[in-house]
Amino acid sequence: MNILKDVMSELFSMFVADARLTAAMLAVVAVAALIIDATNLPSLYGGIFLLVGSIATLFFSVSREAARRRLSRSL
Repeated sequence: MNILKDVMSELFSMFVADARLTAAMLAVVAVAALIIDATNLPSLYGGIFLLVGSIATLFFSVSREAARRRLSRSL
């Protein structure tokens, strides 16, 4: 039972470690769902938005972390 608790704790901390990244990814998924459900566009457009939005979110998250580490290293 202790192992299960440790695994669940690690999974939870993995998603909460970067709150901005988690919130941004949830927003991308929500907008993609809205694109698919609220419009008459094919679901392909929602998938394209999901792909591009996920890549952009990851890129901005990594570049923000790299800039933060670069700044802390220079001090």
